[in-house]
Amino acid sequence: MSAPPKLFKRLLNSSLVLQIIIGIIAGILVATFSPSSAQTLSFLGDLFVNALKAVAPILVFVLVASSIANQKKGTNTNLKPVIHLYLMGTLLAATTAVMISVLFPTTLILSATDIQANPPEGIVEVLNTLLFKLIDNPIHALSTGNFIGILAWAAGLGLALQHASQTTKTMVHDISNAVAKIVHIVIRFAPLGIFGLVAGTFAETGFASLLGYSHLLMVLLGCMLVIALIVNPAMVYVKIRRNPYPLVFQCLRESGVTAFFTRSSAANIPVNMELCNKLKLHEDTYSVSIPLGATINMAGASITITVLTLAAVQTLGIEFDIATAILLSVVAAVSACGASGVAGGSLLLIPLSCSLFGVPNEIAMQVVAIGFIIGVVQDSAETALNSSTDVLFTAAACLSENAHAVETETSLNKA
Repeated sequence: MSAPPKLFKRLLNSSLVLQIIIGIIAGILVATFSPSSAQTLSFLGDLFVNALKAVAPILVFVLVASSIANQKKGTNTNLKPVIHLYLMGTLLAATTAVMISVLFPTTLILSATDIQANPPEGIVEVLNTLLFKLIDNPIHALSTGNFIGILAWAAGLGLALQHASQTTKTMVHDISNAVAKIVHIVIRFAPLGIFGLVAGTFAETGFASLLGYSHLLMVLLGCMLVIALIVNPAMVYVKIRRNPYPLVFQCLRESGVTAFFTRSSAANIPVNMELCNKLKLHEDTYSVSIPLGATINMAGASITITVLTLAAVQTLGIEFDIATAILLSVVAAVSACGASGVAGGSLLLIPLSCSLFGVPNEIAMQVVAIGFIIGVVQDSAETALNSSTDVLFTAAACLSENAHAVETETSLNKA
C-alpha cells in the first residue's frame, strides 16, 4: 500500500480533536490562497451545523424521557448543585466584566444604523418569554429548538412512563440509544464541518474589519479568559477539592473548540452529551443539565451584555456608581439566562441593560450593530465559554458527589 493511503487511514483513526485541528488549519489555508473555493466549500459547515441543530431537539427529548422513565427510586441526579454552579458562574462573569470594564474603559464610534430588531423592553418580558416557552406545544418546541419546552415535556413524559411496563421502558431506552448512535455519526463529520465553517468565515470577513474594535475585543476576550482560566477553575476546585485544570482544558478542547466555530450552544448539545458520556458522568444528570445549560448557563452572554453596555455608558460620559454596576451585573445575569441558544442571541438584550443608565434606544441599537460586526470573534468566544462550561460544571457536580459517596463509604467501613 502506498504512503498517502496509509497516512489517510492513520488520520481517520486518530483522535477527533486532532482531525478538527487539521480541519481548522486546512480551512485557513484554503481561505487565504483561494477565497472563491473557500466560499464554495462553506456549505460543508452549514450542513454540519444544520445536522447538529436537527438532531439536538429529538436527542434531548428521548434521552431525558428515557432517563427519567428508567430512573431507580432514590437516585441522586445532582441537578441542584449543577444549577447553583450555572447561576453563580453567570453572575460572577457579569461582575468580572464590570470590574475589567472599569479598569480598561472602552469608548465607541457611534453612527446611524439600519439594523432591524425587536429587543425585549424589560426583565418582565424576558421572564414572560421563558414562561411561555415552558408551556409550548411539544411539536412546535421540537421544530423550533425550544429546549425549555422540550425539557418540560420530556420530563413530564418520563415521569408518566415510570408507571409503564418494563417492556415499554426498554423500548424508550432503545430509542434513546438509537438516536445517540445517529448523533455519534454526525459528530464524526465535525472535522469536515469545521473546515467549511473556517474557510467560509475567513474568506467572507477575515479580520481586517475588526481592527477598529481591537480594544473592545481585548476587553471582551480578556473577561472570558479570566472566567475560563481563573474563576471557573476556582469554582470547580471548591467543588471537587483537586486540581481542576485537566478537566477545564479537556472541556475547552473537546467542547469549546467545536462551539467556537458552530457559534450555537443549541447545536453543541450533541457534542457535549458525547463528551459527558466519554467522561462517564451520570446519564440522569447530563441528559438534563446539558440542554438546561444551553439556556441558563450564560457566562459569556452576561460578559457581552455588561461590557457593551458599559462601553455605551462610557462613550456618552454617563457617571455610574458601584451599586448601579452591581445591579447591571444582576440584570445581565438574569437577561443572559433568557438569551437564545443561537448565534448573536445575547446582543438583542443589550438595550435592556442600557435602559438602566438612560441610554437612548437608538444608541443602544448602534451598540448592537457593533456587536454583530465583531460577532465573528465575540460570539464564537462567548459560545465556546458557555458551552464548555456546561460540561465542566456538570462534571464537577458529578465528581463531587462521587467523592462524597466514597468518603461516606470509607467512614462507614471504619465504623
